[in-house]
Amino acid sequence: MLIVLVTLLVIGPERLPETMRTLGLWIGRLSRSFTAMKVEIEQEIGMDDVRRQLHNESVMAQMKQIEDEVKNSIEPPVMQEPPADPVTAAATPIEIDKQVQSQSPAIDDTASEADDHSPNKPHK
Repeated sequence: MLIVLVTLLVIGPERLPETMRTLGLWIGRLSRSFTAMKVEIEQEIGMDDVRRQLHNESVMAQMKQIEDEVKNSIEPPVMQEPPADPVTAAATPIEIDKQVQSQSPAIDDTASEADDHSPNKPHK
């Protein structure tokens, strides 16, 4: 407001419209020059490609977020089922291994006895 008042006093009311028009033309030319320089610099550095890349990355991030939300809403949380055998429920993994190893020879003995009585094997 103060600048307009000082300009009016210095230039005078009869030359003010012509001065304002000239000032507007110069401001327009400066603005167009800066815009042209900005466009030229952006073309030289490939700003369009950078913008596209940033846009694609943001879209991919949004898609990943939506995918994670959908997966979480569809898949219930993974819960471990309790063991069916009460003996193995209280046993540690080492105890279970010992139980399996102690049962293995009995299975092998049974298999060898079956081989002894097979009809294809000659008797001693």
